[in-house]
Amino acid sequence: MASNTDVVNSWNAATTLLNRYFSISIFFFGIVGNILNILVLFQHNLRSNSCAFLFLMSSVANLVAIFSGLFTRTTSGWAVDLTNTVTWLCQIRTFVVFASRTVAYCLVALATVDRYLSSCANVRRRQMSSLKNARQGTILILIFSCLLYVQMFYCYEANLLDAPLRCYGKTIACRLITDLTYAFFANIIPLIVMLCFGLLTILNITRTKHRVNHIDLSHSSDVIRHSQRHSKKIDHYLLIMLSVQVVLFALFTLPQNIQKFIALAETNQTKSKLDTAIENFIFNFFLLFAYLANGMTFYINTLFGGSVFRNELMKLVRGKCR
Repeated sequence: MASNTDVVNSWNAATTLLNRYFSISIFFFGIVGNILNILVLFQHNLRSNSCAFLFLMSSVANLVAIFSGLFTRTTSGWAVDLTNTVTWLCQIRTFVVFASRTVAYCLVALATVDRYLSSCANVRRRQMSSLKNARQGTILILIFSCLLYVQMFYCYEANLLDAPLRCYGKTIACRLITDLTYAFFANIIPLIVMLCFGLLTILNITRTKHRVNHIDLSHSSDVIRHSQRHSKKIDHYLLIMLSVQVVLFALFTLPQNIQKFIALAETNQTKSKLDTAIENFIFNFFLLFAYLANGMTFYINTLFGGSVFRNELMKLVRGKCR
């Protein structure tokens, strides 16, 4: 019995250390990355591009999600987390976290649609890839995401003892509604959109390479040719950045949803203290692991954005150092 108690205490201590130190790492990793990403994407050469604008707004949403979701976790090891004890703070924090993460993921999905439209041979479809449409799409996604989680102000409650977190859904029905809403509208549907339109974009690019170009650019001015090459270069690297982000998005977010649904399916089962301690550790690990999806954009852009993104980053750094 004493040995079993020690094992339970070890798992609980591991969960505490995980929340204290892993969350700090992700917090600074995400905050620094998203701030740099916003500064780079706000440069004139990129912010006029509709896809880059969507990446910019997604970075803002990621910044909000990381700060609202992880700040209290990083300080909970040394100070009282009021979101665990005050219900209205619990509800506001949860609403902001879920809504901002949904906005961020949906904007990346919209960026995939934008890349598809810009790669189409049909002129009318290419014209739909515009900064105006990107801004309107961002506003619609923001409104939709906020309305999607209004139930948080009823469902979530602080000071819960029979839940993975002290601030959590107060009933099984609330947890099921929240988990299903988040899984489908923030993860599964955006991921399907990313995959489908990503494949369509690759197909369009393949067709373009085999299409005979009837437009003779030999008489065009050097300025026009340079502008077209620069525009194609930006589009090419934006597509690479987007593709890598889609793969990592699936890797970081799907495990959390799978774990949540398994936990819901086993709600009525009688569990030992050891089983509960292990499940709480796994729950917290995948919860924090999912935040990597909110902090990875800058590092993906730096590694896979080619000279376009890195040049803008160096211009920004040189400008700040003067």
